[in-house]
Amino acid sequence: MSKIEEGLRYAESHEWVKVEGDIAVIGISDYAQHALGNIVYVDLPEVGDEVEAGEDFGAVESVKAASDLISPVSGEVVEVNSELEDKPEAINENAFGCWIIKVKMSDPAEIDALLDAAAYAKLCEE
Repeated sequence: MSKIEEGLRYAESHEWVKVEGDIAVIGISDYAQHALGNIVYVDLPEVGDEVEAGEDFGAVESVKAASDLISPVSGEVVEVNSELEDKPEAINENAFGCWIIKVKMSDPAEIDALLDAAAYAKLCEE
């Protein structure tokens, strides 16, 4: 059973969002890292890039698959977790403790369209 953190919002594509004011901290869920297996590479956007809700902003590659990272919100990338360039397996070690990007949201109301922990748990059971 994958771990699901309360207090976060989730995209159906298995990204999580932690809201800090107008900043969305984004990572991938424990369910997603589990499904991917050992992560060997994370393709990160650049600081200053614009991301669009529902559009890909990078990718995660594992020994068995590659998966696009889909932005749950729209806005400007204000920080990337550059540690992932040298240590992509950090996501496997702690999916919720390892964020990928931080986005200054252009439309904070987009958060309302994301799943809460209970709805995400139900999605993962399907």
